[in-house]
Amino acid sequence: MADAPEADVEVDAGLVARLVAAQHPSFTGPVEPVANGWDNAIFRLGERWAVRMPRRSLADRLVRSEQHWMAVVAGSLPDGVRAPVPVAAGAPALGYPYAWSIVPWLEGEVAASVDPAERRSVAEALADVVAAIGVPAPPGAPANRFRGVPLAARDSVVAERLASGRLEQVVSTDVSALAAVWADAMAAPPWAGAPRWVHGDLHPGNLLLRRGEGGARGAGAEWQLAAVLDFGDLTAGDPATDLAAGWLVFDAPGRSAFRNRMAGLRATDGADWARARGWALAMGSAIVDTVGVGGPIGRVGAHALEQVLLD
Repeated sequence: MADAPEADVEVDAGLVARLVAAQHPSFTGPVEPVANGWDNAIFRLGERWAVRMPRRSLADRLVRSEQHWMAVVAGSLPDGVRAPVPVAAGAPALGYPYAWSIVPWLEGEVAASVDPAERRSVAEALADVVAAIGVPAPPGAPANRFRGVPLAARDSVVAERLASGRLEQVVSTDVSALAAVWADAMAAPPWAGAPRWVHGDLHPGNLLLRRGEGGARGAGAEWQLAAVLDFGDLTAGDPATDLAAGWLVFDAPGRSAFRNRMAGLRATDGADWARARGWALAMGSAIVDTVGVGGPIGRVGAHALEQVLLD
C-alpha cells in the first residue's frame, strides 16, 4: 500500500511553477516536491516558501478553510511554536481544479520520523498547544463531519472497520480489545460545553521538531516542538478530539506527561479522556485500514492502536 490514499489529481513541480508564475510571480525560486501527504502535495518554492496543493477533491474545502481561519487560530500558539499560515491564495487554473496556498517554509524534523520515546520531551509543549488552541470558537467556525463531532457520529464507521477483518490483515492487534475500548468511549458522556476550536489532526506527521539549543541533529539535546502543521481539519466541537494526541504522538510515559500538563492548564475529567482514547482509536484505525502500516503515516496508525490498548 501507498502511505496516502490515491490522488484525484496528480500534481507535479512543473504545474506548480506555472501556477505560481501566473498568479503570484513575486514568489520566485525553483520548485521541488517534498511530500505527498494524505490530502495535499507539498512543494518547496525557493528558500523561504512552500506550496500546498490539494491532491484530493475534499482537500479543496480544507485549503480554503485554512486560508480563511488559520491566521486567527495560529495566532494563539505558544511562543516558539510556528504554523504555516498562508501568505498567498491560489485559484484553480491551467486545468488544475482546486484552491492552493503559498505558505512559509518551516524547518524541522517531522515527528513521525522520531522514535516515540524521544518525543516525550515535547509532551508538555504539545499540551500547551492543545490548551492554547482549544478556546471557545465563534458561531461561524468551519464545520467538519469527521472531527469535533459527538463520538457517536463515528460509531457506525468504526464498528464496521473493527468487524471487517481488514485490520488483522495488516497489523497485529487484538480487535476484540479495541472493540472494548471503543465501547468504553461510546459509554462516556458526550461533550456538553460550548464548542471549542479543534485542530483535528494532531498526529506526528503534522508536528515539526527541532533540537534544543546547543544540540545538532543526532546529538544528545532533547527535541523541542518547532511547528504545528496542517490546519485543514480545523473545526469547533468536542476538545477531546485533540486530546487524542496523547495516544497518537506519545508512548505511556510521554502520555502521562501530556495528561499531567493538561491537568494544570484546563479542567478535564475521565469522560474527556475516554472520548479522547476513542478518537485515537478512530483515527488510528482509519489510517491502518486505508494505507496499511508500511510507511511513516501507516506506522502512526499502528502506534495509536497499540497505545490505546495499554491504558
